[in-house]
Amino acid sequence: MIDDPVLKNEWHIAARSKDLEEDGILASKVMGEDLVLWRSEGTVIAWKDLCIHRGAKLSLGKVINGCLQCPYHGWEYDKGGACVRIPAQPPERAIPGKAKTFPVHAIEKYSAIWVCVGEPATEEPVLPIFDGSDKSIFVSGHPLVAKATRVIENYLDFAHQPYIHEGYLGDPEKPEVDDYTVEKSEGGLTALGLRIWQPNPDGSGIPNYSTYDYYCFRPLQAAFTKQKVKSVLAATPVDEENTVGYLLGMSEFRDEMDEEEAERWSALIIGQDAAIVESQRPELLPLDLQEELHLACDRLAIAYRRWLKELGLTYGVA
Repeated sequence: MIDDPVLKNEWHIAARSKDLEEDGILASKVMGEDLVLWRSEGTVIAWKDLCIHRGAKLSLGKVINGCLQCPYHGWEYDKGGACVRIPAQPPERAIPGKAKTFPVHAIEKYSAIWVCVGEPATEEPVLPIFDGSDKSIFVSGHPLVAKATRVIENYLDFAHQPYIHEGYLGDPEKPEVDDYTVEKSEGGLTALGLRIWQPNPDGSGIPNYSTYDYYCFRPLQAAFTKQKVKSVLAATPVDEENTVGYLLGMSEFRDEMDEEEAERWSALIIGQDAAIVESQRPELLPLDLQEELHLACDRLAIAYRRWLKELGLTYGVA
């Protein structure tokens, strides 16, 4: 398990809601912890992926009559995590009180299943840019061999768009970034009014300047809004080496796309980012600002590193 005093108490996306059907089971890995997710009567339950009897993975089992059955010896656990049936022993014999699962906090919100392996720092995940809207949220997951901190900083990096995303989100002939300011509050980081030239900023097909508002709500949850688009990147540490970047999007563009098209677009953009982020050295994000060269256009990244240092983050940083 990743033993970070901050991140263990944060909410992390373990799966998309759409991928866990009624009476379905999913295996997931968050913060180095193997988890089993299952759904019964609409409710999502999350436990460590471990049967206390002989250590088999519960994610290999099945749901029977509202209970999760271990694949090894058929032990059945109810939604509360208590073992209610041990087939190998007579039914009149008492089930040991220790025969329980190891629960993990779980909540379903923003079309995703979130878990917390410690004690949640907030009652539930909060992504304010989505609150109050009746539009649907599209969620896609993208594996990266990189630290989640590097993944988030790349998302907050405005100046790379003309190069990594040339022809899609930027133009190397017009790469200038105007000066901007970053504000820090209890709600995280905010940088408003960042302008950049884009080939198709509003869906009209006409190149023009686009204006972004950036936010970083939690250490591994960043967001931006622009014109018709609202986007969040939630980076889930799978283990010390791997991250899943969950991209949550809401836009008028996506109303005109089917899910397959939206998935292709997300995979294209994150794939372009992945090639660079996975190549970055050092792999750990340097919190000492003297270790790398920073410019005025890097103010948001600088503020992010300083914030992580203030929070006491230990994972993915140096």
